[in-house]
Amino acid sequence: MHPLFNLTGRVALVTGGSKGLGKAMALGFAEAGASVFLCSRHGDELEAAAAEIRAKTSADVAWTTADMSQRAECPRLAEAVLKKFGRVDVLVNNAGSNVPQAIDVITDTDWDRIVELNLSSCMALTRALVPQMKERQWGRVIHISSIMGLASKGGRNAYSATKSALLGLARASALDLGRHGITVNCIAPGPFLTDLPGSVLTAAEKQAFADRTAVGRWGDPRELAGPALLLASDAGSYITGTVLVVDGGTLAGTF
Repeated sequence: MHPLFNLTGRVALVTGGSKGLGKAMALGFAEAGASVFLCSRHGDELEAAAAEIRAKTSADVAWTTADMSQRAECPRLAEAVLKKFGRVDVLVNNAGSNVPQAIDVITDTDWDRIVELNLSSCMALTRALVPQMKERQWGRVIHISSIMGLASKGGRNAYSATKSALLGLARASALDLGRHGITVNCIAPGPFLTDLPGSVLTAAEKQAFADRTAVGRWGDPRELAGPALLLASDAGSYITGTVLVVDGGTLAGTF
């Protein structure tokens, strides 16, 4: 492991870490030497993910269930990981969901849940964990946005609104925290074939997304581990307040 990417002695918390992009990033951090704390709503999936990461890396991996759409879960989660590891150096706000609805039919209930899960939980968990990062003058906060925060598609009102808002949150927080050795960035993934797009897109829509990429395919979740490691490590120490687009060239083409 190159020293710039070495996370030995660091602790990474990944929300939505039991599968898909979250698990892939957590595995990447563990491979770089970090201890990892995972959360999601499903204990069985978390247990399986933790066992897989331990088997592949021998890393110290812990987990707890948490529903990030419930505001009170954020301080509880922060308390749990600090009790286990005593610190959090890398926070990845990855938990999120989507309810595809047109603007004239979306319900208040669905809107409020997506805003709380995709946006407000990122604020609340960052707020809870930043003070102990400030004490050590080192920290990394990574919000998982989306190319849907930079462009959009019909019916993605709540999703695109929240993913765009994360970009603004990262910019403002970067200015708040930069002098404390803490960087704040977004990653905007493109078409990665995880459970979320798999559950909401038709076969034709999946093919259309693949065709729009420069590389002609969906991304494998493991292909997000490298970009996340860059932002989580000393290699990315001068990158803050910005968004790293990892989309296989989707946004490169207009026509």
